[in-house]
Amino acid sequence: MPSTQEGRPVYIKWFSELGMDDVGLVGGKNASLGEMTRELAPLGLRIPKGFAITAEAYRAMLERAGIADELHELLDDIDKNDAADFSRRAGRARDLVYGAGLMPELADEVRDAYRALCDEYGPETAVAVRSSATAEDLPTASFAGQHDTFLNVHGAEMLLDACRRCFASIFTDRAVSYRIDKGFDHFQVALSVGIMKMVRADMAASGVSFSIDTETGHPDVVFITGAYGLGENVVQGTVDPDEFYVHKPTFKAGYRAVLRRGLGDKQVKMVLASGRTREAARNVPTPKADRERYCITDAEALDLADAAIRIEDHYTKRAGHPMPMDIEWAKDGVDGHLYIVQARPETVASQRRPNMLTTYTVTATAPVLVTGRAVGGKIASGPVRVAHDMHDLTDFKPGQVLVADTTTPDWEPVMKRAAAIVTNRGGRTCHAAIVARELGIPAVVGTGDATGHIRPQQTVTVSCAEGDTGKVYDGKVAFESKEVDLSGLSQPKTKIMLNLGNPDMAFSTSLLPNDGVGLARMEFIISESIKAHPMALVHPERIQDAGERAEIERLTQGFAEPTDYFVRTLSEGIGTIAAAFYPKPVIVRMSDFKTNEYAQLLGGRGFEPEEANPMLGFRGAARYAHPAYAEGFALECRALRRVREEMGLTNVRVMIPFCRRVEEGRKVLDAMAENGLRRGENGLEVYVMCEIPNNIIQADAFAELFDGFSIGSNDLTQLTLGVDRDSEIVAFDFDERDPGMMAFLRMAVEGAKRNGRHSGICGQAPSDYPEVARFLVAQGIDSLSLNPDRVLATTLEVLNIERELSGGASTGQGEAAARPAK
Repeated sequence: MPSTQEGRPVYIKWFSELGMDDVGLVGGKNASLGEMTRELAPLGLRIPKGFAITAEAYRAMLERAGIADELHELLDDIDKNDAADFSRRAGRARDLVYGAGLMPELADEVRDAYRALCDEYGPETAVAVRSSATAEDLPTASFAGQHDTFLNVHGAEMLLDACRRCFASIFTDRAVSYRIDKGFDHFQVALSVGIMKMVRADMAASGVSFSIDTETGHPDVVFITGAYGLGENVVQGTVDPDEFYVHKPTFKAGYRAVLRRGLGDKQVKMVLASGRTREAARNVPTPKADRERYCITDAEALDLADAAIRIEDHYTKRAGHPMPMDIEWAKDGVDGHLYIVQARPETVASQRRPNMLTTYTVTATAPVLVTGRAVGGKIASGPVRVAHDMHDLTDFKPGQVLVADTTTPDWEPVMKRAAAIVTNRGGRTCHAAIVARELGIPAVVGTGDATGHIRPQQTVTVSCAEGDTGKVYDGKVAFESKEVDLSGLSQPKTKIMLNLGNPDMAFSTSLLPNDGVGLARMEFIISESIKAHPMALVHPERIQDAGERAEIERLTQGFAEPTDYFVRTLSEGIGTIAAAFYPKPVIVRMSDFKTNEYAQLLGGRGFEPEEANPMLGFRGAARYAHPAYAEGFALECRALRRVREEMGLTNVRVMIPFCRRVEEGRKVLDAMAENGLRRGENGLEVYVMCEIPNNIIQADAFAELFDGFSIGSNDLTQLTLGVDRDSEIVAFDFDERDPGMMAFLRMAVEGAKRNGRHSGICGQAPSDYPEVARFLVAQGIDSLSLNPDRVLATTLEVLNIERELSGGASTGQGEAAARPAK
């Protein structure tokens, strides 16, 4: 029964009167707004003021109108497979609810509450009218986008009509379909309506934040998306939004830095016509200058991260278990403040089985038709169905790949039959992405022009298993999938670390059993993300090629200096890897391009000598203090200082490659210290690559300078056997298992142990040859750093080796731990 006041029902509750115990009364959305208003707004979280019409009002409205029997007749036996009849019945149900109207006493309460808002904010205050179903925003199901919202509503009479429309939207086609899929009774779900002060995001920006990485479920980051104008464009995938990541553990420790960001195209923005509801909202082109800058500042992104962390912590404490959150935010273009307009439990990562890891790997190659943002981590193949609107989906067949400009909630009944989804527009928090995650299918969003590059009925393979970039291959491309049960897998005494260069793979790779990163390569970040030679950014005036000069100007646009572009991009790449594995150690190798490789970077040819044998030339440590590259090395040091000092990721250790002589090592350490990276300060450890015979022969002397050795077996083999591994005519002699090499491996481990230094290996040998791994474990090496695809198999092998060395028997765990995924 509704609460009463002076003997009459009360159908209105202010947000400040509500909390999460009131989901049955006002639905999940309004209950959450009430919870945050009551518990978090006093601590500084901004929630628009407002009130809710209770679900009791909805039920009383239906009862007084006497339409329950007709609604049952329409919906009790409704058949989703008869699309025309389904749409007719749902439409008639909406008409019945809208026609029921609002009871006079309810209309009076709405007018009174609206008048109170106007007393505070001014006459004809604009409000947003939003639906809130009593079964929505559960950890196991999200009703996002199923019901209607009306924005910028002015005046009491327009508000009353918007409320009627909102109530009627409980029977939208998409909402009826979703309830059927989730097993909800249409008549056990009621609708509450939330009315809140309108946040004028149409004059600023809006978006979505997650307190978890949406693709991998990594719990230590806040992921923020945003675009100009109203938030519907971000949610529906109409635009390619800006993206920001913030690392929660270091943020809580007091560090204030964006971990990583991506500039979205933000092609259009949704604005409102004066004095109208959502129907008058329209998209207008975003000015070029706005598209080329972020829609919010770093400071605002950090404020949103702070809000997401506070919200997650509150709901986690309340639930008694981790509660990742999906949060909608809006910036008011009038007062300039950021507001939280919705928060609900995240519904995909929270349902994952934490001890089961499924990996997908492409095992063949084919032409790539389009690329975009990867969603879901899986791979699927199928014939293409290009859709421009609902009419193109009437005979959509299960297993087809849906290719569209964007998707809407009305498409969900069809989307659940798709093998994969590809869209021209949208980011990782758009409608297509959210639905794809919930359905467990891969999606590539924001491709630009998939509908123009992919033909109807063409067979394609959609891969989201290769990092943040999703790829659509031509044809059916072979791939493997494996499901691994990690629950019974123990870690060996020998540390198992990872070799990694691609920050896009960091969060997913970190879910493998590991003890950190034994080799994080700078070269991948420089070549794939920065693209320009460091010295070309220090001295752009020396670039001779006009085309390269123009491309560098484009890349560095928006930065005070071209060098700032290098430092921020490199630090964000390294920082992403360090954050993914935090607080485990991440050993970052300073750049180790050869001169011919450096020359391939933009502007690089004017700064690199031509060498007959770059493998043995101007590379590694020899460059760092040399006048020809010292300024470039200073940029690398600046990036690492930013990671450690501004981002707070002190788990980063530094490694020096190809250090030929002890004196060269001293010069490098001096150069690092001059650039603010002093060994021992703030816990900084510096390792040296052990890849030259002299590193082993003079191990004691090198141990005085460095905190650890990491064996680079590829180069060490070349220099031990005198074999160029890139020469086809003598490559047959390249063998890391040669007795001379094995002797050097033993001496390297012994030298490190003798001096109390860390010993590890980051070369290919233990990944390729179990006998090398066995030998190193027997010598007592501290860590093996492996390619991600070899971690599980080598971990099981090392466990067996350690058991055998201790007198135990091999367990054969390898057969039980991994199996093809279903």
